[in-house]
Amino acid sequence: MKRQVPLLATVSLLLCAALAIAQQYPILDKIADKVVHKYQGATCEQLWQERAAGKTKAKPAEEQRLVQFLREDAGARAEFFRKVSDPIVTKMFECGMIP
Repeated sequence: MKRQVPLLATVSLLLCAALAIAQQYPILDKIADKVVHKYQGATCEQLWQERAAGKTKAKPAEEQRLVQFLREDAGARAEFFRKVSDPIVTKMFECGMIP
């Protein structure tokens, strides 16, 4: 029983920390979900076309603000990348956009 108390306390602490991190950036979570949904819903053809057009197209002001925010806040950047990296990289791999 004595061993279970520290383990239970540690698990509870980890759960609380995870919830705090998740609630720290609620708007960022919504944006990350939107980005993931965009990639998962797009066809490979659409992604290739967007990639080709993206080099010459100006970014919207909202996107520029998000990028600036991510550059300034390392914690937000890490959380954003944690949420979007796996689905985006998987889609890009499936579309032949990365080796």
